[in-house]
Amino acid sequence: MSFLGLLSYVSFMVQICVVTVSIAAGLYYLAELVEEYTVIAKKIISWMVVVSVLLYVVFIFTERFSWTMLVCGLGAQVLHAVILKNFPFVKFLSPSFLGAVALLLVNHYLAFVYFQWQYHPFSEVMAYFTLCLWLVPFALFVSLSANDNVLPTSNERTPLLGDDIVTNYFSSRKKLGLLSLFNYAKESLLPERNKKSF
Repeated sequence: MSFLGLLSYVSFMVQICVVTVSIAAGLYYLAELVEEYTVIAKKIISWMVVVSVLLYVVFIFTERFSWTMLVCGLGAQVLHAVILKNFPFVKFLSPSFLGAVALLLVNHYLAFVYFQWQYHPFSEVMAYFTLCLWLVPFALFVSLSANDNVLPTSNERTPLLGDDIVTNYFSSRKKLGLLSLFNYAKESLLPERNKKSF
């Protein structure tokens, strides 16, 4: 192996690291935007669901997809719309969330089987997976951190202790989501810079 061939492997590893950091930074920025503008994020995700449903309806007339794949995709979009009713609050054990995850997995399996037996160019396969399978679940995944900093409402079921409702609410909640994961990684992996005081 030549030195340039060895150098190409090192270059490939550096490129993977740069792409990984870029994706993480982009996800962090998107999570920050969703957390700041939850109403706009809900509208955008709702339009994504509508566009996905329209794509499935067009597929009924234009493509030879199996009916199980089309019904599974439409059912997943209906469940995504149900999840959006309580946005930004997402309950992980709700039937709509569990059903959406199950239909996502089943729809992936059906799509892999279909595209294995029916030839389509790679760009068409990626278009189906990106716009019909991944776009809405990815948007919902990024928006999971949006409910971390939402103020309590009158329909909270957990009793609040003490006089200061907001402080108790923020101190008693467990933070789960993409943004809290990134903040934890930042705090644990990156060294803190100490400011010098003169």
